[in-house]
Amino acid sequence: MDISIHASFIPHDDPEASLAFYRDVLGFEVRNDVGRGMMRWITVGPPGQPDTSLLLAPPAADPGVTDDERRVIAEMMAKGTYGWLLLATADVDETFEKVQAAGAEVVQEPTDQPYGIRDCAFRDPAGNLIRIQARG
Repeated sequence: MDISIHASFIPHDDPEASLAFYRDVLGFEVRNDVGRGMMRWITVGPPGQPDTSLLLAPPAADPGVTDDERRVIAEMMAKGTYGWLLLATADVDETFEKVQAAGAEVVQEPTDQPYGIRDCAFRDPAGNLIRIQARG
């Protein structure tokens, strides 16, 4: 079987802020940008990896989502417990400095974890946890 990851979903509640974070702070390429206002789906991905993308999408836009579910989603996003992403880089400390200097909310400074990984963590504008670890 030949299966690859094409795209993963990351929720947003402000398309412009999310676009600025993933494009301008993390350096991702914009691959697609459709819709408008809060009904906007933006596909981004790391340069040099054209087959792997993140879909930045409004999580409650699905007409099958109830008002109660929309409320729970909004609460979870506000707490940073709805979406998260694990990225890898060659130099965690350098990446941390650049992302921090761009004003991203720091969750964890670069740390050597007991399980052998050096990583750091931020929140994107929607509250999603973004962990960045050393490429192994």
